[in-house]
Amino acid sequence: MISYNPKEWFTFIFRFHKADTVRKLTPMLIGICVYTGIIAFFELNYRRLSSDSYIKNIPVMHGLLGFAISMLLVFRTNTAYDRWWEGRKLWGSLVNNSRNLAMKLNAILPETEIAQRIFFRRIIPAYAYALHNHLHKEQTRTALFEEEDHRSVLKNIDHDKHVPNQVAALIFNHVNSLYKENNITGEELMFLNTELQSFTDICGGCERIKNTPIPFSYSVFIKKFIFFYVMTLPFGYVFSLGYYVVPVVAFIFYVLASLEIIAEEIEDPFGGDPNDVPTEILAKNIHKHVAEII
Repeated sequence: MISYNPKEWFTFIFRFHKADTVRKLTPMLIGICVYTGIIAFFELNYRRLSSDSYIKNIPVMHGLLGFAISMLLVFRTNTAYDRWWEGRKLWGSLVNNSRNLAMKLNAILPETEIAQRIFFRRIIPAYAYALHNHLHKEQTRTALFEEEDHRSVLKNIDHDKHVPNQVAALIFNHVNSLYKENNITGEELMFLNTELQSFTDICGGCERIKNTPIPFSYSVFIKKFIFFYVMTLPFGYVFSLGYYVVPVVAFIFYVLASLEIIAEEIEDPFGGDPNDVPTEILAKNIHKHVAEII
């Protein structure tokens, strides 16, 4: 995710970055300018339409449709941002629950249980790394752990199956074995259950966002609406603006298309875009904090 100071106005105005919509829309903006210039040339030099021509009433249509397209784009961007923010909240919950589980285990496990402490110090961050890679459609990279023996915690993981579920099952099984061996009491087992259960709940919430995109027909309709709206703008405004209609139409297209591109980028908060939720950084923070606690 891009870090920035929201108070630096002029820095934003004159700064271009990888995710800037200008870069993505440059070929289409050039095409729109060429198209608008051709329409303006023929209308101004060959058509010479009279002042009462019906084609000069097209701006009335644009005025009526402008409100509809603005409402559609507002709803589109709000829906996309809600998905992004929900993904960020889910990972925020994972960070907090990982810390809480580490603190509870640190309080419950005796100081002499070195092996148990080492296991949980490794397995709790392993779940965060596994979920990060699961959401990014990659295999779990156990090499993310700095020490070689960290990999022994995940040695029985089948990478062809659901890796986060397997890691969560390892944690459940280990906690249950502690209870059976009378290392923890039944009350302490219930005490740990909230954080243990939250791991799979968070995974399910992230998968719901990842695997449920905006309905195809809705996304296609907005793109078609923007396209035909912009394509008719030169006919309506060429007589009042002349050749200035070229930059005006290009700017209107830039604004409308940019809103759609921004919505497309943030509607999947677990992709590879610069503004996605920084899941890898959060996983590393969990790794660091759990190691400090236990």
